[in-house]
Amino acid sequence: MTAVSLYVANTRTMVGRELFRTIRTVDSIVISLMVPVGILFAFVWVFGGAIQSGGGYVNYVMPGLLLMCAAFGSSQTAVSVAQDIKSGVVDRFRTMPIAGSTVLAGHVVASTLRNLATSAVLVGCAFVLGFRPQATPGGVLAAVALLLAFILAFTWLSTLAGLLLSPEAASGLTSITIFLPYVSSAFVRPETMPSWLQGFAEHQPFTPVTEALRAFLLGGDAGASGWLAAAWCLGLGLAGWVGAAIIFQARRR
Repeated sequence: MTAVSLYVANTRTMVGRELFRTIRTVDSIVISLMVPVGILFAFVWVFGGAIQSGGGYVNYVMPGLLLMCAAFGSSQTAVSVAQDIKSGVVDRFRTMPIAGSTVLAGHVVASTLRNLATSAVLVGCAFVLGFRPQATPGGVLAAVALLLAFILAFTWLSTLAGLLLSPEAASGLTSITIFLPYVSSAFVRPETMPSWLQGFAEHQPFTPVTEALRAFLLGGDAGASGWLAAAWCLGLGLAGWVGAAIIFQARRR
């Protein structure tokens, strides 16, 4: 067996382990689904009548909710990684004839699959509430690619956080990931915010990614937002991946 095929086999085993853990923790599945779906219904029913943005508020808010759902799900990876570190599971894996980095890869791949499944459920609920995208086939592919890039970027950042924090501290990331979209263009336009807050709202990752995803789904032109979104996802993903690799290797010594 070549090194590549061995790495793939080890990663597949670790992904299976994480997915099995997910199935065993039904409460985490329920929370992962109920939080974004609950926010979707709350925003559309509570704020939808007061805020209209071309084609209905659900069309405007859906891209931001997809990203909030992805960030919330990705942040839970930090808790899983921190628990493995604290319980000594990672140390036991290191005594086995497997590539150590596949432990992290298993967390990332499993988290990505969970996030994609949750996103699909969220989109289904949005259709019930009147979500009607006008995306072309190319726009759909671009939207899926951007969402996947965003999920991977935040998952690697969460993996890095899990290597650095305790499980209790890592659980606090979910609050941050839920808060950040509120100070972006996810739910309201930044120009409607106080002037002292507009600068932060316009120059944080959620705004360009939301604007690009909205353009792809609603048939608009992403323009500069598309390039900014790609840059943010690439930069955050590389930072999380490189940082996690360095910390993980340092822990092996």
